[in-house]
Amino acid sequence: MIRKMVVFTGVLFFFFIQACSTRHEVAVAPVEIKPIHIIIDVNIKVDRALDNFFGDIDKAK
Repeated sequence: MIRKMVVFTGVLFFFFIQACSTRHEVAVAPVEIKPIHIIIDVNIKVDRALDNFFGDIDKAK
C-alpha cells in the first residue's frame, strides 16, 4: 500500500514538474532603418506681424 502511494506521488510530481516548465522561441527579424526627411518652413515674418497685431489688442486692455 505504501509503495503504491509513493509511486503514485512520484508520478504526480513528475507530471507537475513537466507542466510547470515552459519553453518559448521568439524569432527576431532584421530591422530596416530608413532615413527620414523632414522639411520645416519657418515664417518669422508672419509671426512678427501677428505679434504686432495682437500686441495692439493687449495694450488696449
